[in-house]
Amino acid sequence: MTETNQQPKKADLLTPKLQLVAWEMTQRCNLLCAHCRGSSTSEIYDNELTLEESYRLVDQILEVGNPILILTGGEPLSHPHFFEIAQYAAGKGMRVVMGTNGTLITKEIATRLKQIPIARVGISLDFPNTEEQDEFRGKSGAFKEALAGLAYCREVGIPTQINSTITKLNVHYLDKLLDLAFEVGAIAFHPFLLVPTGRGKALEALELPPEEYEKTLNWIYDKQKELGDRMFFKPTDAPHYLRVMKQRSHGQEQPQDQGHPGGHPGGKGGHPGASGHPTNTISRGCLAGLGFCFVSGQGKVKGCGYFDIEAGDVRKNTFKQVWDDSPLFNQLRDLTNLKGKCGVCEYKRICGGCRARAYEATGDCLEAEPYCVYEPPTWENNT
Repeated sequence: MTETNQQPKKADLLTPKLQLVAWEMTQRCNLLCAHCRGSSTSEIYDNELTLEESYRLVDQILEVGNPILILTGGEPLSHPHFFEIAQYAAGKGMRVVMGTNGTLITKEIATRLKQIPIARVGISLDFPNTEEQDEFRGKSGAFKEALAGLAYCREVGIPTQINSTITKLNVHYLDKLLDLAFEVGAIAFHPFLLVPTGRGKALEALELPPEEYEKTLNWIYDKQKELGDRMFFKPTDAPHYLRVMKQRSHGQEQPQDQGHPGGHPGGKGGHPGASGHPTNTISRGCLAGLGFCFVSGQGKVKGCGYFDIEAGDVRKNTFKQVWDDSPLFNQLRDLTNLKGKCGVCEYKRICGGCRARAYEATGDCLEAEPYCVYEPPTWENNT
C-alpha cells in the first residue's frame, strides 16, 4: 500500500478474512463460449501448475485459513489431474466445489465427484433453449449435455446451481432461466452480470446499460422476496446490489453475500457447500483481496478472474505472502483509496463497486464503478 502522511480512518480499513479461493486449474476448455474471460480453447496450455505445485498451493492456502476452494477453468474436468487435486484438497479438510460447463459430466464422473466429495457443482446455462445456448457456447449439443450433467449430479446426490451470464441477448429470459433451475432440481440460480474481459470484450456492446442493469437488480430483489427459502437466487458480479437491497429495505434487512466477483460458484449464502438462509453471511459486494482471490493455471494471483492485474505469483512467493503483503490487495482494503463517487459513497463499505469493471473502463481499478447509476449526495454537492 502506498504510504501517505495522512493515516486512513479505522472505519475505512477493511480486515481481510479469506473465505473463497477460485482456482483456474487449466485454461483449456472443450467449448468456445462467446463471453469467456479467459479466451479459453481446446489447446493444451503450457506452464500450468504441476501436480506437485498444485498440492503445495493447497497446503499454502491452508496456512491462511480454510476457505471454500472453487475448482474452475477453462473447464476443470479438462485438467489431467483434476481428481487427484480435488481429492487432496478435500482430504485436507477443505470444502471443495466446482464451476463447469457440465458437458463432460457422465454418470461415472458424477459418481467420482460425489466420492471426493465435491460439495456443489455450478453449471453454466445462459439460455433456456438448445439453439441459443449452443450458439453462445460454441458447440452443438452443449445445452443437452449440460442438462445431462445436471441430471447425473442430482442422481448421485450432488447439489447443483445454475450460473447464467446476463447480457442484452438473454435478460428477457431471466424468468425462464429461473424456471429451468427449478425444473432441473438446482438449489441455486446465479445471474452473472457480464464483465467484458477476454473474449467477452467482443460482447461489450451487449452489456446491459446502467439503467437496465439497475432495473434488473430491482427485479431480482423483488423475485428474492417472492421466493424466500425456495431457491438461493441472487446476482453475482453486481456489488451494488447490496446498495439496492439497503435502499429497498430501508436498512431493515441484512445484505446478501454477493459471493466472489470472479464469476464462479463459491461459499455460503447460496454458494456451493452452503446451507441455511442465503442472507447475513458476507456483508460486502466486492470481495477482491478481502474475502476472495483468484489463482490462474500458471499460479498468478488476482483479485478475481475478471481483474486483469496481478497481485502476486505463487511460484515466486508463498500464497500467504501474496495474500498478506500484496500492494494491490492492501490498496483494496483501504477505502480511502477509492476515487470518484465511489470514494464518497455512503454505501462503499457494503458495496465497493466492481474494481474489475472500473479497471476495464478507465485503466484504474480504484476509479468509480461505471455501471452504477446511484449518485451519492456528497458527490452531487461536489459536482
